Amino acid sequence: MSEDRSADEVTIDLQAELEKSGVLEVLGSLDAELVGLAPVKSRIRQIAALLVVERVRRQLGLAAEPPSLHMSFTGNPGTGKTTVAQRMADILHRLGFVRRGHLVAVTRDDLVGQYIGHTAPKTKEVLKKAMGGVLFIDEAYYLYRPENERDYGQEAIEILLQVMENQREDLVVILAGYADRMARFFNSNPGFRSRIAHHVDFPDYTDGDLMAIADLILTRQNYRLSDGAREALSCYVGLRRTQPHFANARSLRNALDRARLRQATRLFAAASTGISTNDLITLEADDILASRVFGDESARP
Repeated sequence: MSEDRSADEVTIDLQAELEKSGVLEVLGSLDAELVGLAPVKSRIRQIAALLVVERVRRQLGLAAEPPSLHMSFTGNPGTGKTTVAQRMADILHRLGFVRRGHLVAVTRDDLVGQYIGHTAPKTKEVLKKAMGGVLFIDEAYYLYRPENERDYGQEAIEILLQVMENQREDLVVILAGYADRMARFFNSNPGFRSRIAHHVDFPDYTDGDLMAIADLILTRQNYRLSDGAREALSCYVGLRRTQPHFANARSLRNALDRARLRQATRLFAAASTGISTNDLITLEADDILASRVFGDESARP
């Protein structure tokens, strides 16, 4: 300790504070649950570090006002935004920035009414449920529809902005959606932009990431891919991601569900000869190749 420090100055072990809070456990579960997303995980760790420092500052009476913790998660569908929001709610709770640590996920339809006098009660009811935790608004840009003069989204926006400012010690709001649409939304609604402290961009998964995700999903369900099925799925991933409405891990999960459906049909067709335990847990190439993605025979491996 240097000589010019005051006699009552204390030394803080921030790593010990992080470990004591249980946040490392949450970060570890995030690493285990989500493949890839290195930039996202790094950003979440940075936010967690900031929160630990802020908590210590509070304990020492150094914090003058509560920090703004509202966030924006941008990226394509199926990139883990909701999962990360759930883990962020847990981190905020463990560090004492929200009372309950629950996540309430909503869309425009949960907030905006269809007639005069309907929107305010809907929005306030959602906010009541979310208090003490995190409100996750997916595709938040649909709240703002300037082309429709009779739209009631602006009323919901005004209520949200007021609560985000006046009750930020009891509620964290995360706005989510496509990056380009969110940018236009913030430009049209500077009140939101000024209240968002943390922007996190979620990249698309690579082909390798998606194959690793497939292995995780199948392992949890006690399934496996045969060598041929693995080759077919790798080809499927490359083709599917070039098609419209591709939703990363979500599309992959749906594809595996359909493959299991085809496997069940195949097993019933062969039931007269008897099936083995290995048959029950193994997806074969034909279970994948029957997908409409392989409509062109030349696309098959």
